[in-house]
Amino acid sequence: MLIMTNQKNFRLGIFFAIAGTALFSLKSIFIKLAFQEGIDATTFLALRMIIAFPFYVLVLLYAIKTRPEKAASFTRKDGLAIFGLGFLGYYLASYLDFEGLSYISAQLERLTLFTYPIMVALLSWFFFAEKITLKVLASLVVSYIGVSFLFFNESPAGTSLVDDNVALGTALVAMAAFSFSIYVIFSKAFISRLGSLIFTSVAMLSSLVFILIHFFATHTMSDLNVSPKLWVLASLLAVFSTLIPSFFTSEAINRIGATRTSIMGTLGPVMTILLAVNLLGEPFGWAQIIGLLLVLLGVSILRK
Repeated sequence: MLIMTNQKNFRLGIFFAIAGTALFSLKSIFIKLAFQEGIDATTFLALRMIIAFPFYVLVLLYAIKTRPEKAASFTRKDGLAIFGLGFLGYYLASYLDFEGLSYISAQLERLTLFTYPIMVALLSWFFFAEKITLKVLASLVVSYIGVSFLFFNESPAGTSLVDDNVALGTALVAMAAFSFSIYVIFSKAFISRLGSLIFTSVAMLSSLVFILIHFFATHTMSDLNVSPKLWVLASLLAVFSTLIPSFFTSEAINRIGATRTSIMGTLGPVMTILLAVNLLGEPFGWAQIIGLLLVLLGVSILRK
């Protein structure tokens, strides 16, 4: 009976990891479509979190009511730690990713972001002394060769050097992946003890604080007066690429661990690239194919 329960938890964890990654992969498309409407990254990020805010409040209240023992174990120290993780995982990582997407294609963004499983493995070695194996090193080399291949083919045609905007955009997304990796490896202990609903709701609500501080420090309230199309895109981003996958990812980490969760997202880059080509009209040729295959191969090495 225990074996069957463990198997069910593992299968559900795999499902949550894949579904969360698939929904997160839509994020790049929604952001690119919003940028075509002339909105900046900070404003769109603020719209996203303003829309998501009431949902997270409701989920948190539901979790407190239905899981009183977990809510009772929540301490001030937990709150401060999760506040910091919310800053890293859902404010800083999101902001850097949004800004990066204003400079590079959705395809290069997704492949760069997809290398975060390798960062998770390296950070686990650094913080928790987990062994670095030859598989991790091989995965690192192959994956970043793939990203580099697409990176050097992203510059405008006819240029011999990498465009400065491409370099900046890729660096921003890489920093976003690094920030999210830190969030992933330190979140499991809190998720296991408090549950994914309480942890994720508090982390996301804390990120809203930083997002609003950033927005009102650089914008005015009138900047939120945007077109109906942008509100629709922000709503889609908030619900289908923020709210739902954030809980899916947390639950996956709880059931199968941070490392397995981070490497089960192979579907993400494939889905993003297909959508980017069909909805955004981004080019898709040998450079994209080779870059995609190398990154997928590199990450898949960690599974073996």
